[in-house]
Amino acid sequence: MSGASLTFDVQGLPQLKARIDKLASRSNFNELLEGVGAEIESQTHRRLQEEKKSPDGESWQAWSDGYAQSRHSGHSLLMNEGELDDSIQFLVVGDEVHVGTNLIYAAIHQFGGEDVGKDIAARPYLGLSDENVKDIEALINDWADEQLGL
Repeated sequence: MSGASLTFDVQGLPQLKARIDKLASRSNFNELLEGVGAEIESQTHRRLQEEKKSPDGESWQAWSDGYAQSRHSGHSLLMNEGELDDSIQFLVVGDEVHVGTNLIYAAIHQFGGEDVGKDIAARPYLGLSDENVKDIEALINDWADEQLGL
């Protein structure tokens, strides 16, 4: 996936990883990965459409005055015509979930334009907040309970 992407890997959640490893060999593990991907995609859409904050809770920098004058009332940060939001999708590859976009300009919004000589502020939209991680942990635990008949 070109543009910008986020990979969610349960390696950073050791308690859940141990539980999942036991279940992965005998259960429909792909069902879990599809659910995690859909959840992260939904969280990213919410961040773009409503929250207007990075995953770490920092509000995105406002438009410059000159750029703001070129926008109309239907436009908001990273939501001009909705192409970026519409392009966000997840992809399950093996035992990983990738969430991102194939839009070439997406990376400059995620990381800013300083490295390429553009005066565009970074407005990170990909990533996981603490609350996002809690939601994913709950989803994984619910799946595991269901697989174990709990």
